Amino acid sequence: MDKSIQTYHEAQSEGRREMCELLADEIQKNLPEATSKVWHGAPVWFIDGNPIVGYWVRKDYVQLLFWSGQSFEEPALKPEGTFKAAEVRYTTYEQIHPTELQRWLEKSKTIQWDYKNIVTRKGVLEQLV
Repeated sequence: MDKSIQTYHEAQSEGRREMCELLADEIQKNLPEATSKVWHGAPVWFIDGNPIVGYWVRKDYVQLLFWSGQSFEEPALKPEGTFKAAEVRYTTYEQIHPTELQRWLEKSKTIQWDYKNIVTRKGVLEQLV
């Protein structure tokens, strides 16, 4: 894991840090081919330079975001923003279900929208095959 992500975790309160560590462990385990770094202020994992999944510690919850999550057809993931991202919000460690998270991470490998080139395409997303 990228050192900047460890630093991000260390800056969190104990309960939030435990949630972040669980998320990071599951992401690392299920996306071993992904690279990671703190990007736009939060831990994010990329496949071939395309953002896949990340999380942010917010005031009242931890937000887990899948950039292509609206295409996963998973009712627990709620639309976020104006593109194809979807999120889930956790307020406690116990709400994180590794089996569910593993299923979403598996989908994130094969269902991707090309965020890496969104600027050069002037805001138009294309699905990667």
